[in-house]
Amino acid sequence: MPLDPTKHADWEIAEAAEKNMKTVYQLAEELGLPKDELLPHGHYVAKIDFKRLLSRLADKPNGKYIDVTAITPTPLGEGKSTSTIGLVQGLGKRKKSVIAAIRQPSGGPTMNIKGSAAGGGLSQCVPLTPFSLGLTGDINAIINSHNLSMVALTSRMQHELNYTDDQLAKRKLRRLDIDPRRVQQGWIMDFCAQSLRKMIIGIGGRMDGFMMESRFDIAVSSEIMAILAVATDLKDFRDRMGKIVVAYDKKGAPVTTRDLEVDGAMTAWMVEALNPNLLQTIEGQPVLVHAGPFANIAIGQSSIIADRVGLKLADYNVTESGFGADIGFEKFWNLKCRYSGLKPNAAVIVATIRALKCHGGAPIPVPGKPIPDEYKGENVGWVDKGCINLIHHIKNIKSAGINPVVCINAFYTDTDAEINIVRKNAEAAGARVALSRHWEKGGEGALELADAVVDACNEENNFQFLYPLEMPLTQRIEKIATQIYAADGVDYSPDALKKAKAIEADPELSKLGTCMVKTHLSVSDNPNKKGVPKDWRLFVRDILLFKGAGFVVPVAGDIKLMPGTSSDPAYRRVDVDVETGKVKGLF
Repeated sequence: MPLDPTKHADWEIAEAAEKNMKTVYQLAEELGLPKDELLPHGHYVAKIDFKRLLSRLADKPNGKYIDVTAITPTPLGEGKSTSTIGLVQGLGKRKKSVIAAIRQPSGGPTMNIKGSAAGGGLSQCVPLTPFSLGLTGDINAIINSHNLSMVALTSRMQHELNYTDDQLAKRKLRRLDIDPRRVQQGWIMDFCAQSLRKMIIGIGGRMDGFMMESRFDIAVSSEIMAILAVATDLKDFRDRMGKIVVAYDKKGAPVTTRDLEVDGAMTAWMVEALNPNLLQTIEGQPVLVHAGPFANIAIGQSSIIADRVGLKLADYNVTESGFGADIGFEKFWNLKCRYSGLKPNAAVIVATIRALKCHGGAPIPVPGKPIPDEYKGENVGWVDKGCINLIHHIKNIKSAGINPVVCINAFYTDTDAEINIVRKNAEAAGARVALSRHWEKGGEGALELADAVVDACNEENNFQFLYPLEMPLTQRIEKIATQIYAADGVDYSPDALKKAKAIEADPELSKLGTCMVKTHLSVSDNPNKKGVPKDWRLFVRDILLFKGAGFVVPVAGDIKLMPGTSSDPAYRRVDVDVETGKVKGLF
């Protein structure tokens, strides 16, 4: 029976496609990987020994480097992962040597309302169940590594409360004098558990810990996940792990994982996790899955290590940045590429008719509820008006000196008139445009997109960063806000401004990158404002320090590090066939 995304759920399509999967040994042979560089986890998932591979292929020229981003999405998402996989399948149909590098999904969204980010329809990454449920244990390693630092911190606070300086000295410890009101980290877990956003720990006697307020964050918001994304090798990773600021002492000086003497043990949990994971599309092209930081509260990129591997193994390496171009692409541009030294050849902006209608005046869809009836009929006017958001993102990508390709991620309900108005607007803004039906038709539906991307990669570009690291932090934030978000300026809370000035005055901290925290649902800091809002100012309420990852984190708006689980989460529909052991209901 032919697989039809309009009739079959994603997990049903994946289950059928998995019957014809290549083994990791076949994938390795096609990629030219020797046995000592392949680390199998069963027959269809493996890790790649990146150190051996990069040493062996050090003199081989890199392939073309392509980033997939999107317009500002609706709460339902715009199919960016699906389009990434579809592009890889389309390039494969064109007989190109191609590989994808995408993020590992978090268990929180997978079991909630967003899904596992494996793609969808006939453009998916498989095997779906391992991809969605823990893969090779990288996120578990991050959880253990991160929580070990919290064990080190809280136990040290307890011992310093209970022991004198002489007693500490006998244990070769010095008093760190940690301020319990300035603990920066929480504990982490890989689910959306809003009841753990605030809590009191250490209740009991003097041997039961130090009593104070604490919290849980979602695992993928951990600084260790960000470090996994930006580290270039184990040595770089190890150095960054010792710089994580877990708290401040009572004089305001930072207390790091190195001060707690836990950074080495934390790294030990992570050694195997540095090797990227090898999976495949449902059409058999290789896919590297590695790192998974959120984009609105972290860097939102798959790892630099995976990109370095992909660029050596294939002529085209297709990676993906989280959420819209104002968030994901901006961080790809000014953080990931700066740390990696890699220069992109092209960027793809994914747009859907549904999202353009939303930006043009249609009601905002609500996850878990039926899509409003207004989206079911043709409305060229809404699409035309909504193209202001697309044009804004085209301008931003062009300002980076990169050749943009607009991918119209088509659904079978889209009309020719709606598609044509998007094409007209995008071409007028100076972008290549391709209609892609990969969700419905797989690689065959992505041939126009593949051709447009190849064409863009063959054109020289003038890639340049938005700001130099020598630029003061407040000026960088202003530049991002006014140019990328179209704000009129920036306002700060008194505490955020004080932190910004302190960072600017510090010779070391002033040279760190800038990783903005903002809603993904609007170009502005208000998720309800669509299109390209005017007459507004970005409000920075706090500034966090991710010293190990190498960036300062200005926080705009009310962004929670622990998302909440909805009233109709995906886990209600996930189950196991007890006869075959196969998981069903994932998407």
